[in-house]
Amino acid sequence: MAEGQIVGRLAGGAKYAYLGVFFVLLAGFFHPLVSGASFEGVVAGTLVLALGLGGAILVYKASTANSGRGTYFGAGFGLMALSLTFILLLTGRF
Repeated sequence: MAEGQIVGRLAGGAKYAYLGVFFVLLAGFFHPLVSGASFEGVVAGTLVLALGLGGAILVYKASTANSGRGTYFGAGFGLMALSLTFILLLTGRF
C-alpha cells in the first residue's frame, strides 16, 4: 500500500470519527451527566442521526450517479423516512 493511500484512509477515518463525535454531542451527551439520567436516549439519538445521514448521502449519490438513480433515491428517502419515524416514536408523537 502506498503512503498516499494510507494517509487518505486515515483522513477518511478521521472524517467519520468527527461525524460520530458531533452526533453524540448533538444527541445530548451532557444531559445524562448533569441530570443523572440514562444514556439510552443519547445512543438512540445518535443512531437516528446516523440513519438520517445515511439517507442524505444516498440521495446525494443519486444526484451524481450515472446509473441506479432510482435505487439510490428510493433507499435514501426510505432511510430518511425511517429516521423520522424513529424520531416520532422516541418523542412519543407517533
